[in-house]
Amino acid sequence: MSFDPKIWRLCLVTDRDLSRGRSLVDVVGAAVAGGVTMVQLREKNATTRQFLEEARALKALLQPLHVPLIINDRVDIALAVDAEGVHVGQTDMPVALVRQLIGPQKIIGLSITNRTQIEREDAKQADYLGIGPLYAQTTKADASTPLGVEGFAALRALTPKPVMAIGGLKAGNSADVLKAGANGLAIVSAIVGADDPKAAAQDVMRLF
Repeated sequence: MSFDPKIWRLCLVTDRDLSRGRSLVDVVGAAVAGGVTMVQLREKNATTRQFLEEARALKALLQPLHVPLIINDRVDIALAVDAEGVHVGQTDMPVALVRQLIGPQKIIGLSITNRTQIEREDAKQADYLGIGPLYAQTTKADASTPLGVEGFAALRALTPKPVMAIGGLKAGNSADVLKAGANGLAIVSAIVGADDPKAAAQDVMRLF
């Protein structure tokens, strides 16, 4: 299975707590206008109904723009809205089972924080890997110790798959991560919490 490599460049990972009262659709729409190439809907505290409604709204926004919608963790939500893919973590559903459920044409991403994880079968079966955290960040309470650029580069060297770096990234600290082999960047607060999400996305896209 192959995908346009440009979709890996800038993934916006949502976080409603950082949106400063703005609607998710407005924030995502502005960020996509600024160059975001993929959107991952991540909702750790929403009810299933809320998650579903947000997924439907984003699907309606993104489909005409040909921007893939990836659902974090929830395979059922991804199926319900016909999202382009699912992103899972190390304690979520195994990648092989996700594939059985969503089919061969959908995208599956997997979070990686260390060498042991990247050597497992799960990582071999995913379409792309999200490696991090690169830097200290506040959007994930259970985040692992930051890898730094050298730690990221060591893990990146272990896989031929597309890799997106994540964790505390913004325009000002991401150039070295791209030089270290990242195909793209997954960004949360630097875009969702920005005064101008469109401008924040444009700043990142200039790195490419």
